[in-house]
Amino acid sequence: MNNKSLVHFLQVLSLVLFFVVGTQDSVEGRLISTISKKPHPNDAAAYARCTISSDLGGAPFGNVVSFSDGLPNEGSGVPYFYLTTLDPTARNALRDKRSSLAISEYPLGTCGERDPENPACAKITLTGKLVLVDVSTKEAEFAEHALFTKHPEMMDWPEDHNFQIFKLEIEDIFLINWFGGRKPLTVDQYLHTKMNKFAFILSKFI
Repeated sequence: MNNKSLVHFLQVLSLVLFFVVGTQDSVEGRLISTISKKPHPNDAAAYARCTISSDLGGAPFGNVVSFSDGLPNEGSGVPYFYLTTLDPTARNALRDKRSSLAISEYPLGTCGERDPENPACAKITLTGKLVLVDVSTKEAEFAEHALFTKHPEMMDWPEDHNFQIFKLEIEDIFLINWFGGRKPLTVDQYLHTKMNKFAFILSKFI
């Protein structure tokens, strides 16, 4: 699978998301629909979160969080989140922005009978900084629309929980989609590839 196809996969892939946010040590840490064609394993670009716990002395903290990178079929590749500091993920990120988003192909049902750890069942980790989005910007409007479109119940979440929009500023991508180790994929390749018709669609699963 070549790098271009792999980027397609990543930009719209929205599986169950695993968070680990931390304070001292760096750590590495979802769209579901029908697909017309699964990318070839050599296509690294068509085929990723974690924080470090401020409450646990810098230990990695994992969490499950919904996200969106845009409207259906119009994903930007940048994951946005609607978080409250009542939850450790946002609270930890405000103290130490280093975060990773881990995504597995397994929930899509396209891994067949393979174990989720099997390298042929793709998994990716997007590592970078989990930051607040300025509410006065156009980006915040875009992110809110993207999140509420994919997750409409968010609009009714309690106001006194002070939910805020965060995004992951991606700095590194770790991808495995076949045997042989990590596939080369730059952030630029991931963010600037064009979508194609076999890309996964963001869905109710996130």
